Amino acid sequence: MQHFKKLADIHRFNGFPMPENPLFSIHRCTQTCGLGDREFTSDFYMIGLKKLKSGVIMYGRTKYDNDSGSMIFIKPRQIIEFKNVEYDEDAFIIFIHEDFLHGHFLHTEISKYAFFDYETNEALHLSPSEEQIMWDLYRKIDTEYHNNTDEYSRDIILTHIDSILKYSRRFYKRQFINRTELSGKTVSKFNEALAAYFENGLLLTQGLPSVNALATQLNLSTRYLSDMLKQETGKTAIELIHIYLVNEAKNRLKTNDQSISEIAYDLGFENLPYFSRLFKKETGVSPVQFKKGLVN
Repeated sequence: MQHFKKLADIHRFNGFPMPENPLFSIHRCTQTCGLGDREFTSDFYMIGLKKLKSGVIMYGRTKYDNDSGSMIFIKPRQIIEFKNVEYDEDAFIIFIHEDFLHGHFLHTEISKYAFFDYETNEALHLSPSEEQIMWDLYRKIDTEYHNNTDEYSRDIILTHIDSILKYSRRFYKRQFINRTELSGKTVSKFNEALAAYFENGLLLTQGLPSVNALATQLNLSTRYLSDMLKQETGKTAIELIHIYLVNEAKNRLKTNDQSISEIAYDLGFENLPYFSRLFKKETGVSPVQFKKGLVN
């Protein structure tokens, strides 16, 4: 598999003009703009805006949802593939080498933008007004990129990148709300998947339910699932799993003659102290105190 360490290499490979900066570059596409015809990885963050007319973009071996004008966010060393891509309108792509972020607050902050870990059917779909905002920011970056470089250039460019990321986070929240209205509550589907995990006896064979396992069942990435649930409920996927487990434990402590350790084991906990800590965190009392309180 092809791996690109230098921006110049990916530009040369795809016939783009050579980058103005060895660690940062931008490229505007008109109708066609491929990045090779095979899987590749790189040492760059990539941010793109496109509206596909035909072709497929594969990210993390899953197909991007490309029905409308949308943004994609790719992190270093993530597998990506463009297949026969043709754009309905102009598009752009921004390349940011990891080293370009050293010493800047975005070096740490960029990892907090969960959409760099989104995968299947999770591209950011933009309204016309949102597209305009992104194009305005791109043009500001383009102006700075092609001007004479000075000591301010990097900070100005990264400030605009930061704005793109912040707007993207805002627009994703809007998308979560809109798509929830179209497809139903994610939390309902999540709870159904969680209940099925219990009913099918997977606790004993696979242990505690993981966010990854449930996300796979719902055809979502773990980060996208957690962000959707956070938008709907104020809690992440792992927090909802913990609440479900503790509620089940409370029911069994109330109705069963099993010992606390037996209940913990039946719920998939191999570590009794971990179960006790989690139970107390959610309820404010230990399993022993809860059980005694009910008996008394």
